[in-house]
Amino acid sequence: MNVPVDTSLALPHGMVMGLSNEQYHAGQGVSKSQLDDIAESPATYLWRKSAPVDDEKLKPLDMGKALHCLLLEPEEFKDRFIIAPEFNRRTNAGKDEEKEFLASCAELGKTILSFEDDRKLLLMRESVFAHPDARWLLEQDGICEGSLYWTDSETEELCRCRPDKKLSNFPILADVKKVDDMARFERHVEEFRYHVQDAMYSDGFFQIYGEIPDFIFLAVSSSIECGRYPVRVRPLEREWKASGQELYRRDLQKFHECRVNNDWHDLIPLNRPAWARKAA
Repeated sequence: MNVPVDTSLALPHGMVMGLSNEQYHAGQGVSKSQLDDIAESPATYLWRKSAPVDDEKLKPLDMGKALHCLLLEPEEFKDRFIIAPEFNRRTNAGKDEEKEFLASCAELGKTILSFEDDRKLLLMRESVFAHPDARWLLEQDGICEGSLYWTDSETEELCRCRPDKKLSNFPILADVKKVDDMARFERHVEEFRYHVQDAMYSDGFFQIYGEIPDFIFLAVSSSIECGRYPVRVRPLEREWKASGQELYRRDLQKFHECRVNNDWHDLIPLNRPAWARKAA
């Protein structure tokens, strides 16, 4: 079900097209990243809504966004990003050229990527398309960056997710992950709760389309291994999915209780580390 956007009304359920990333994150409904905050502490959920952001420290996120755009929405890459020329920062002339370039880009509203970052991104993109499973996922007809909205039957909370790609002809959701080191990807699944993402997105898909999808991670390493940028295409095993489902339900219930009671305080005791106890 594809629903046109009408900003004068509450967001409908189903697949909503046309929302920018900023509109999605500022809109109604609870998302997986917000449930991550709830799992940390309900107070963290409120804190993140108003805490200032140091934009100068978001450079690694820019690379991730650029890779997503290049793989999923390549036609929009030039509208969102601008590639800087290669400057010789060892000379004053090169430094002046860079300053002039940055000043000329200030009002364009685009993210600036360095010459080296662009070179690396193109190699990572070609590495992805060299992988047969990754290429198949990306070349299938589908909807990229659409927004799914549904009401949870147990808590009656409006939930939302934004799959990287929903295939049109198969019940498949694909999610692109830029990882610093492919050898650590399994650890990232636990650290960043990708198994909870699998559970929540799959639940939303089921509520809207009536079937459980295959949720597939397309992981791309940003570090070299034997001269190449590794690519892996992997679903999670059943036990990992079940663990993600338990955490998803737990955190959504906690969010619901906090919202209903308007009580977001959660003063969790700070536990003394094991090494300190042993030293004492």
